[in-house]
Amino acid sequence: MDLKIGTFNLNNLFSRFNFQASISQLAKPNQNGGVEYLFKNENEFEIRTNEGRLVKEKPAAERATLAARILAMELDVLAVQEVENIQVLEQFAREELGNRFPYQVLVEGNDRRLIDVGLLSRYPIGGVVSWRFARHHANPGSNVFSRDMAQVEILDAARKKRLVTIFNHHLKSHFCSFREDPVECAKQNNTRRHQQAEAAAQIIAAQTRPDGRFVVVGDLNDGPESEFLAPMLGNPHLKMVNALQNARESQPYSGSDAPASPVWTHRFKESGKPARFELFDQIWVSPALANRVSDAVIQRRKKVGGDASDHDPAFIRLILA
Repeated sequence: MDLKIGTFNLNNLFSRFNFQASISQLAKPNQNGGVEYLFKNENEFEIRTNEGRLVKEKPAAERATLAARILAMELDVLAVQEVENIQVLEQFAREELGNRFPYQVLVEGNDRRLIDVGLLSRYPIGGVVSWRFARHHANPGSNVFSRDMAQVEILDAARKKRLVTIFNHHLKSHFCSFREDPVECAKQNNTRRHQQAEAAAQIIAAQTRPDGRFVVVGDLNDGPESEFLAPMLGNPHLKMVNALQNARESQPYSGSDAPASPVWTHRFKESGKPARFELFDQIWVSPALANRVSDAVIQRRKKVGGDASDHDPAFIRLILA
């Protein structure tokens, strides 16, 4: 049988109540230097912000675009990032994806923006493990993962056999607030990502067998060659293989600044500088699956800035006996 597995950062798939009211008097400073707007009525609704900005739902047109991109890939399993909660993921699957994915899973993580990792599947889901409370020895007083590392078993239709185990990530980003020193912030972000890679490698090694079928996916916020991801991607015990190293594009990139290699999922353009094209969204397979990858595709955006997300999804096809 074939199994198509993908990964897609949905770029803040939120669903929020929108209020039209004067809320300036309800503003109060938060510990990050921004403000929080809190409003509770008899139904206990809240207005929340991030970095002083009101968090709003994903516009309907953008949700429709995301759904069209997902359906076009005809996947069996899709690992997603930046989803608010399980209710939003379930609603999105039901209303936007036509129930193509009857199985959904998401465990609340650690992100203060409330963005979590989740998974959609056409096949039954077995065991689900959250690693949101994992720690790193260098910082034992706090959780190492910015969101979560979700471990999910995909079963066959009869629920008698485990097809693969998927480890879904969303590692520390490069974002730095204008209030932070950029050099020190970048150093801290890289250190955190390095620690996350170390912790992930230890967990994956403990949870799998050398001949096991597992797939590591997600928004790793760095390229495959990054020294900060090396503890996981280059781990000599895991011996994982980059399934996207020779990936093809679903269509050519339409921008005039096309990079030499088509193997990228994220474009970032800083003012006055050339755009950077990087493979942030990755798929790695265990040695037992390395020779079973029959296709690898990056679904290319139509707009230079991205189609409802600043990331492009990627997927592979596995031939399973």
